Amino acid sequence: MDVLSIIAFVVIGIFALIFFGLAMSFGSAWIKANSSGASVPFFRIVVMALFRKLPYSAIVDARIMAVKAGLSISTDEFETHYMAGGDIIKTTQALINAQKANIPLDWDTACGIDLATKGTEKSVMEAVRTSINPKVIDCPAAGSTRNTIDGVAKDGIQVKARARVTVRTNLEDYVGSAQEETVIARVGEGIVTTIGSAESYKWVLENPDAISRNVLARGLDKGTAFEILSIDIADVDVGENVGAQLQEAQAVANKNMAQAQAEIRRAAAVALEQEMKAKVQEMQAKVVEAQAEVPLAIAEAFRQGNLGVMDYMRIKNVESDTDMRSSIAKPGQSNDNPKM
Repeated sequence: MDVLSIIAFVVIGIFALIFFGLAMSFGSAWIKANSSGASVPFFRIVVMALFRKLPYSAIVDARIMAVKAGLSISTDEFETHYMAGGDIIKTTQALINAQKANIPLDWDTACGIDLATKGTEKSVMEAVRTSINPKVIDCPAAGSTRNTIDGVAKDGIQVKARARVTVRTNLEDYVGSAQEETVIARVGEGIVTTIGSAESYKWVLENPDAISRNVLARGLDKGTAFEILSIDIADVDVGENVGAQLQEAQAVANKNMAQAQAEIRRAAAVALEQEMKAKVQEMQAKVVEAQAEVPLAIAEAFRQGNLGVMDYMRIKNVESDTDMRSSIAKPGQSNDNPKM
């Protein structure tokens, strides 16, 4: 055997080994796909595995499910959704469930929902399941810090209510729409508004169904991923007399304000009284000062000869008469007039 024959034999052997290895690795997936009627070329499986690093087995399984369910989804669409970060198995199962329930849902919409719910507690399967079997949302939500939705009627009485909202997923508007939290907030706002517009808390207790009708008529599911089927008031109870508490608080505030104003007036009166006392002391000082000048004036009159001894004696007699009359008019009180 010449050298060329040996080389050719070796090359053929290598190719045979490679083909055998590929057949062993990807042959089962290719056989499973073709035997199920969801044909995928063998070369396509090899390219997905070796060059695109895709999970060819999962893609083959998803294509088989789609074909068996009568869905026309190409291998390229499965590859595209997987490379976008989606879950091709759950998306295909959700699409099959929607088809069996006669719910209109196409592949692109299902992929959008799957990508939109990625990293959250929701999934495309849950969205389809909720569309088939409506679910009930508690309002307030379970685990919330508040157990009831509180409103105050026009008579000032607080009314506490709890509601249960039955919703169904709106698959066409699921992507980019508000979720359960928005529905709960809108329902709570509607309940508070309805209670607040009631003339009396008794009307709310007698007509809890009126709350459901008023809230449901507001179109609260607009712009959300759900369609509200019903709003049921699960419980309604009477709370505190908020109106009386507010009136009491207002009365206390008015009393404190009146006391503050009275204290201001009292302080002003005290200040004025002290000011008058100071003025009296000032006037008394001036009187004392004027009285002190009288002896000086008498002495000056003596020196200048304008006042004689007899004149001075008459002045003293007049003062004595004045003191006597004062003591008779006011017994027990001493005369404060200074002696001159």
